[in-house]
Amino acid sequence: MTLRRLNLSSLELPVELRTNAILTYNTVTGWSWVSSFANSTPQGSNFGYTSGGGTTIPGTSYDTVDRFPFTSDSGATDVGNLTTSRNAPAGQSSYTHGYTSGGFAPPVVNAVDKFPFSTNSNATDVGDLTVSRDSAVGQSSTVSGYTSGGYQGGATYSNVIDKFPFSSDSNATDVGDLTVSRRNSAGQNSTTFGYTSGGDTPTYSNVIDRFPFASNANATDVGDLSQIRSEATGQSSTTFGYTSGGSPSSPSLNSVNTIDRFPFSATGNATDVADLSQSRSRSASQSSTTSGYTSGGFFWPASYYSTIDKFPFATNTNATNIGSLTQSRAKPAGQQY
Repeated sequence: MTLRRLNLSSLELPVELRTNAILTYNTVTGWSWVSSFANSTPQGSNFGYTSGGGTTIPGTSYDTVDRFPFTSDSGATDVGNLTTSRNAPAGQSSYTHGYTSGGFAPPVVNAVDKFPFSTNSNATDVGDLTVSRDSAVGQSSTVSGYTSGGYQGGATYSNVIDKFPFSSDSNATDVGDLTVSRRNSAGQNSTTFGYTSGGDTPTYSNVIDRFPFASNANATDVGDLSQIRSEATGQSSTTFGYTSGGSPSSPSLNSVNTIDRFPFSATGNATDVADLSQSRSRSASQSSTTSGYTSGGFFWPASYYSTIDKFPFATNTNATNIGSLTQSRAKPAGQQY
């Protein structure tokens, strides 16, 4: 028996096994799978998704699920609907489905919606968060979705880190706390940790929190963004987290175009490495294996964007406008496949 390593991108295998795997070969039984080297971080190779969102003037919320390709630079198409129109939800991604959790319908909701990547279909309600909230942020491990922070209404800000499984349709459980209660943060994830960066309490923050995927534990403060800001959005390569756009004061009179980057391999502060094509806040984010994307957004006092920006992970280069969403909107959720 021999041990070989193959690229399985062209084989009809589950997506989590298509990148690289170790197989054993037997002359009688053929190839059998031993272990996978697939991307542990759920980045996408095919499509980015933008779900929900809306406007505050005149106060419209959307249930639209948009999809745009990673393999070419072009605009999005409407491929489905959430179970309810809602603003300011959080987004998560498994290998097979996108998730949209929480948001403001109104009122504030706790629903976890799930929609398939394999077909253009509407979402279904598959579970609940532990607390109804909007303006939370999402992270994804290979097996679970996370929703951290958020706003419950009134003067109640959340520090809750919820976790729900991808393998079954189940309610979320409270598995830890952020270092401070906050909303409007950006979310990133490495192979082993979720990150929550910036946000407001309503005092604006530059804190980068980190919590482990391997155990249920509270987050720790591991660094600072280059600017104090809220309403930014987060992207993830295999080695770095990115925080793009946002507003350093309230109201959003001076949204920024900053793209920050911080390492996953060590704790430390972020550095300003590039710019978006537009200064904006309240966008959605997506991550392919090679690029970060920022879709939609807002600029004070009433400018709503449909822009899809793309910036490379390999170099510190400014983002370019590569297409548009089907609707101009702010505070949508982002997913990738």
